[in-house]
Parts: sequence; C-alpha cells; structure tokens
Amino acid sequence: MNASLKRLSPLLGLVASIALVSCASQSGTGGYGRDEWGHRPGPKGFTTVILDAGHGGHDSGAVSRSTGAKEKDLTLDMVNRIKNELGSSFRTVLMRHHDAFIDLDDRVARANHYPNAILVSVHFNSGPSGVRGPETYYWRVDSHGLAVRCQRAMAAVSPAEQSNRGMVRRRLRLTRNPEIPCLLLECGYLSHPAEAQLAQSPAYRQKMASAIAQAIRDQSARGDAGTGALPPPLYAPPSRPTDAPE
Repeated sequence: MNASLKRLSPLLGLVASIALVSCASQSGTGGYGRDEWGHRPGPKGFTTVILDAGHGGHDSGAVSRSTGAKEKDLTLDMVNRIKNELGSSFRTVLMRHHDAFIDLDDRVARANHYPNAILVSVHFNSGPSGVRGPETYYWRVDSHGLAVRCQRAMAAVSPAEQSNRGMVRRRLRLTRNPEIPCLLLECGYLSHPAEAQLAQSPAYRQKMASAIAQAIRDQSARGDAGTGALPPPLYAPPSRPTDAPE
C-alpha cells in the first residue's frame, strides 16, 4: 500500500466503499479470498467458519468472583455449542479443542490458512461490577455486517444491558491482523454477579450459541443486506503485542 493511498481522506475512503458495494452487487460475487485490509463488502456464501475459544491453558481470562467460573472454560464450551448449532452447513474449524494456550499471533496465522472463511473469537468480559451485556469488536470493513448481526443476536438473548459498549470498532490482533472477515465477541460480563450466574447456566449458553450461529447463517445467506451502511476504511498497521492489553 503506497503512502499516498494511506493518506486518503475519510470522504474518499467512503466513496471507495460505496464503489465496492456497487461492484459487488453487480457482479453477484459470493465468497471471498484473503485480503490484507478488508476494505470491501462483507462476505456472502462463505463455506468455512473458524471458531476461536478465547484464552486457554495458563491464560484463564476473566474469573468470576461470584461463581468462580473461568473465561477459558466458558469460551471452549461456547464454541462447541456454536459448532453443533451450525451443523453440516459449514466447514467448522475450532482454534482449540481443549484447555491449551495458543498465542494470538499463532491464532491469526492459523486463520489465514483458510481463504473462503470467517473468524469468530468468543470471549466473556470483565470490568466494573455495574456493567453487563454483550459486546462485539470489529475493525475491517468486511466484518461490519457480521458484527451487526452478531451484536443484535446476542443483545436479543441478554435479559438486560447496562453501560456496555455494544458494537465497537477496535484494532486488536484478532480484528485487524487476520486476512479474512473477523470478530471478537464478548458474550457478557463475568464481573457482573447476575450475568455471571447466567453464564453458568448451560441453557443460557445454548441460547447465546444458537443466536450467534443464526447470525452467521444469515450473513452467509444475505451478505450485508439489512445491516446498514458500511463504515469508512481505516488505514492502520497490524496490531502488535506491544499495543495496549487486549
């Protein structure tokens, strides 16, 4: 990417996004290959779903003070439930199958092996005890439609939301660095006592997994239809371990 292109104004970037949408609708293109920036419409007709259970091994992630549940265990349970909900409609790849630590850069490298795929990284959050509700993090333009669908789906399952950030465009290693559409989902706050109790419930996790799986199916079937205008392209370097904690 040359220096002059990187200095394009947000207005010119938005015009480019509109042109991309027009070209995609005219060509009828379905699946997508890998792309460094992802400044294009969201995928339609993709065949592979990569599910990443956040944390693992020595990295427990958030730990609920009220239930003692560890994020790494809940996320592994969640990706298995999502995989089961997706059934045979997709090739579903699990980033980890058991309690193992995988470096974030290694997760990115593994995801980049698959050209016609999306990556969904599943997490549970932690913060002030008064905050609750699901959040969705994305960065690439081609991840926006799927992000909207997943956030809507999780919010519909969540019985209450309070002071949470909803959908956030943030440059993280699992939202910026993969060369395929990618999201990081926070299914709720383990630091909120009531929400931590919900996360302990297999029935609740099943409802959340079912909603996420339906959002994935909808994106594959409809692309970005009904998810609003695409955001403007952002030009920023890949996320690195020296960035702010993820």
